[in-house]
Order: sequence, then C-alpha cells, then structure tokens
Amino acid sequence: MAFDGTWKIDRNANYDKFMEKMGVNMVKRKLAAHDNLKLTVTQEGNKFTVKESSTFRTIEIVFELGVTFNYSLADGTELSGTWNLEGNKLVGKFKRIDNGNELNAIREIRDGELVQTYIYEGVEAQRIFKKE
Repeated sequence: MAFDGTWKIDRNANYDKFMEKMGVNMVKRKLAAHDNLKLTVTQEGNKFTVKESSTFRTIEIVFELGVTFNYSLADGTELSGTWNLEGNKLVGKFKRIDNGNELNAIREIRDGELVQTYIYEGVEAQRIFKKE
C-alpha cells in the first residue's frame, strides 16, 4: 500500500497551536517541534505496524483497522480509539482518557508526501513527511 515505507518529518503547519490546545507546556512544544520524527509503516491486510522513532522515544504501534486500541502520545497523553481506511485515507478517531475530548487524525499521501493532519477542539495542524 502507499503508506508502506519509512517517512521522515519534513515540516509542520500550526503544530505549536495544536500542542498548546492539547495542554502541552511550552518547553515540550519547543522540543517536539524539532523531534526528528521518523515513521516506518508496514501493512499486511487490515493490520498495520507503525514504528515511531524520535529524539525522545522509539515505540512500535500495531493496530487493526476498526479495532479499538490504546495509545500514549509522546507527552504522556493517553488515547483510546480506532483507525479506519476511508478511500485512500487512514482516518483515526480517538478520545483522550483524561477528559474524553476527541482527537481526530488523518494520514494521506499527497504529491508523494505523507500528510498527517490532527484536529483537536477546533485546532487543525499538519505534520508532513518525505519518504526516505
């Protein structure tokens, strides 16, 4: 599938405002803006494995489309939700464990780049990755 491969962060759009809305303090926001995030994505049928490597942590997330799972963001925020394939987009619908607020995420390939869009409490941000 188009998502397979290793993707390195290239640039962000409105990411600081998004993290601020999520409650991430200024020091962590400044560090996260330069986290050198790399995603390695593999898909086998409905099962995805995403290895996230950054300056701060390396984790491997395994999920199946439509199956609820728990996930922890780099700042420690706990989420529960699902990823689904809608056309050529991976659409994630998550709820924060601490306050029940929704965090939505969309991953799609645009012009050869992996564009990851986050939407939380009316704030939208993007992280754009280039294939290695």
